[in-house]
This record gives sequence, structure tokens and C-alpha cells, in this order.
Amino acid sequence: MVDLMSVDFKLILAETVVTVETALKNVLDTQGNGLIVDPMRHAVLNGGKRLRAFLTIYSSNIFDVSKDAALQASMAIECLHAYSLVHDDLPCMDDDDLRRGKPTIHVKWNEATAILTGDALQALAFELLANLPNTEAAKIVKLSRSLAQASGMQGMALGQAQDIDAETSKNLLNLEDITILQQNKTGALIEWAATAGAILAGRDEKHLKDYSKSIGLAFQIQDDILDIEGDAKVAGKRLQKDVNAGKVTFVSLLGMDKAKLRAKELVEQSIEALEIYGDKANPMRQVAQFIINRNL
Repeated sequence: MVDLMSVDFKLILAETVVTVETALKNVLDTQGNGLIVDPMRHAVLNGGKRLRAFLTIYSSNIFDVSKDAALQASMAIECLHAYSLVHDDLPCMDDDDLRRGKPTIHVKWNEATAILTGDALQALAFELLANLPNTEAAKIVKLSRSLAQASGMQGMALGQAQDIDAETSKNLLNLEDITILQQNKTGALIEWAATAGAILAGRDEKHLKDYSKSIGLAFQIQDDILDIEGDAKVAGKRLQKDVNAGKVTFVSLLGMDKAKLRAKELVEQSIEALEIYGDKANPMRQVAQFIINRNL
């Protein structure tokens, strides 16, 4: 198994964060009015792991996709993800006051601004995709359509609706239910990022889809673990929300030990799915291991 804590991996992870955030800052600095751009900056430039951007860039590297196109696609998924967090934090949704250790948009500004900020970030994501450099129109259309599907009524928005509905339902979720819910809510955007390179290269997405489905579930299981065992100061947000709300999670269904074992098994499956790509997929293997070893 590839060494998770290798110098090379830590370096490229850190470089990805800097590269993507610099590019996003440049875009926001040259567009729009501060009235809406300031909260957009707060939402998308306030830190984060940039795992979706990392997956987009390094899935593209497997197929030698243009670095400029890969970077811009990674910016798009980060804008889409940031929009989802802004709306997820609203009082009518998860009602969070902190995100990455800083006040959420509706706290720092107000609820209306938070809604509009999310709307603007979502629109910017598709604007970035529409203007991908060095990319054929047909590939841009396919990538844009797949992001719409991953974020809308077939993906993230559906998953969020399922999550909200589960909070008031008399029928408790079982393991299959929560797996489907999380594949929509969290996994769909991860799948988009992990398959973006294949789409941009016009190549088969199957192996990367298999990889992404495994790491998407592993990511959510680790989130459930950290909600109980994590450090709120490190996470930069309120923890044990799910436990206090009595929500069904992978940990509540499997127990802590089995949840950790399941996450590890999923990561091993994801790494096996990348065998066809040889050493070019090493960063993708390493980030899969990082997902279940992270502390935030």
C-alpha cells in the first residue's frame, strides 16, 4: 500500500490547496460587486481540504488532460461544494454557526445574503465549466450535465432532502437506506470530481466510478466517526450534532469498531479499482487513505 504520509503526498496536497485557492481568488477579485463577492470569498476561500479539487486535478493527470482545464474544473467543483455548505449551514437546514472555525455566512451577514451567496457560487461553477480552456464543446457539455445531475434532484439536493425527511420520519433508516442517502448527499460530488479527468479525456469512467463510490462512503463513515471522536477545535465546527439529534449514522448502525473496519475495507476496494492506471494513479490512492486518516 502506498505510504500515506510520504513527503510527496503531503507536498502535492498542500500545493493543490494553494493553487486552487489562488486561482479562485483571482477569479473573484476580477468579477462582480463586493456586496455579493465578499461573502462569496468568505465561503470559498476560508480553508478546507480541497479533496474534490484534488480528485479533479489528479484524475485529469492520469489521462494527461490540459492542466489549465483541470484546474478550472477543480475550481468549479469547489464553488459548487461551497454553495452546498452555505445552504447546508442555514437555520432551516443544519443550523450551524461555524464553518472551518469561522462564522457561517448567515451569522456574519444574514440569511438572505447566505442564500444569494450560495446561488452565486453555484452559477459561477457552471460559468467556469462553460469557459474551460483547451476543451472541446462536447466534453464541456458532458461535464456540465454530469455536474448538474450530481448536484440536483438525482444527487446532492436529493440526498439533503432525504436527510431532512429522515429527521421526522417514524421509520428509522437501515444500512441500505443510509448508504443510498449518503451516496446522493456526499458521494455524488466526489464521484463527479474523481471521474472528471476521464470525461475531459473522452475515456471510460467505469474504474474511476468504482473508486469514487468506495471513497465517497468511506468519507461519510469517517465524518460520522469524527462527529463522535473528533476535536471541535480542529474540525472548526460543532460536533456530536447527529448523536444529540438522535440521527441514524453509520456508527449508530454498525458500532464504532465495525464502522472503522468498513471504512478501511472501502479504501482498499477503491485502491484496487485503480490498478489499471498504474503509478499515474498514486495520488488518487494516497488521497483515499487520507480520507480515513484525517482528523477534520
